[in-house]
Amino acid sequence: MSGTLYLVGTPIGNLGDFSPRAREILESVDFIAAEDTRVTLKLLNHFEIKRPLVSYYEHNKLESAASIIPRLLGGESCALVTDAGMPAISDPGEDLVRQCAEAGIPIASVPGPSAVVTALAMSGLPTQRFTMEGFLAVSGKSRREHLEELRDEKRTMVLYEAPHKLLDTLRDLLQTLGDRDVARCREPTKLHEEVWRTTLSAAVEKYSAEKPRGEFVLVIRGAPRQEGARLTLEQALTLVERYRSEGKSLKEACRMAAADSGQSRNDLYHAALL
Repeated sequence: MSGTLYLVGTPIGNLGDFSPRAREILESVDFIAAEDTRVTLKLLNHFEIKRPLVSYYEHNKLESAASIIPRLLGGESCALVTDAGMPAISDPGEDLVRQCAEAGIPIASVPGPSAVVTALAMSGLPTQRFTMEGFLAVSGKSRREHLEELRDEKRTMVLYEAPHKLLDTLRDLLQTLGDRDVARCREPTKLHEEVWRTTLSAAVEKYSAEKPRGEFVLVIRGAPRQEGARLTLEQALTLVERYRSEGKSLKEACRMAAADSGQSRNDLYHAALL
């Protein structure tokens, strides 16, 4: 009989958020798969937990999974942890979960702190519908495509960012999305936790003058919903052709026509290709 893979949430800053059940599971499993064994060892030492550790992170996930899965199939139990928060959320652990699911290995969750939900709850922005975008792509083309996909996103958006990349990301967001409300959450649950509810333009101005410190979660208001009458698909396609005649690319013409008509940009794009 297969062992169980436990997804164990760990504190994102405050050790008091570590749940009794999480401690119980970490004490009982056969081994723990950790993003950074050095970080996890500090947590284990604090709670006097002594269990074997194996490394599982982005750059060794294939070879590490190749040794973890046979152990699980052999009946051993494993706790998967990340450095902070819930494993498998914007994290290479999602691949291990998928492989275990495909192999029929039982998977159990031990919920814990999450930077995404924590920042969203404190943001003051709409929370009923949201999209988690993780880190923006780094390379030029992928980054532009990612930003373009967010331009017309009406749900609240949540992004992660490191301090040395924050200003560039804020500038790119401002240029692509226009000036939007944003909640900049820094070091949630930690001693210097700070939530600043502002706009993208104000955030760019602030960090053009001072160096950001700490890890950030950005919560950004979605695109405004179209008011008034919605044009038909045929009418919107006429707008696409007009923008194309002005020299716009098909992708840009569809984006502009979608904003004017209330039609879906993707629907316009596919219809224009027919």
